[in-house]
Amino acid sequence: MRLGIITILFTAFISVNANAQSNLSADEKAKYVKAITERADKIVSTLEIADAKKVELVRNTIRDQYSNLNDIYIVRDAKLKEIKEKNADNKVERDSAIAKLNRSTEASLAKLHKKYISKLASNLNETQIDKVKNGMTYNVLPITYKAYQEEILTLTDAQKKQILIWLTEAREHAMDAESSDKKHAWFGKYKGRINNYLSAAGYDLKKEGVEWEKRRKAAAEKAN
Repeated sequence: MRLGIITILFTAFISVNANAQSNLSADEKAKYVKAITERADKIVSTLEIADAKKVELVRNTIRDQYSNLNDIYIVRDAKLKEIKEKNADNKVERDSAIAKLNRSTEASLAKLHKKYISKLASNLNETQIDKVKNGMTYNVLPITYKAYQEEILTLTDAQKKQILIWLTEAREHAMDAESSDKKHAWFGKYKGRINNYLSAAGYDLKKEGVEWEKRRKAAAEKAN
């Protein structure tokens, strides 16, 4: 978003602000498309699709989603700048306009998200769609879900189910977030909810964490 073109080309989730995007040269735009295409290629490579035409179709669907998300945030950033400049001396009007803009942006993201999932579903099964979602969010869901089960060995099936439900909700939001930090922030928000839930259920998370670390160290020493 607020990054230079060099950073953009090396981040997994690529986004630029309105001014930077409009000022990109033809060569820079080509590099941008190349970068998001390569990111989409990496995700598709995990899907085990045999048909070359379908591979290209799904790859382009994912690539276009990155581009479409970026377009939404470009418009948002441009309008946000305009609002701040126009209402520099009127905090009430500024905050009201920003809140309205945020609602509009969220509506656009929700509409795009629904359309994107529908496109994926026309070519992929549920397992493959899950892999796409995980690929777009750094595999935080499976990594975190596994970590909770390894940290707290006495989780009930109901608790595991609830943890997975919340992590899945976090992933849906994170897919549409504008940067790596904000994708991780969504998971952080839901991990806070999960931790509160587990604490209320009687778990001492600090103690569980200490014991988990002991088990990990013991396993590492045994492996060596």
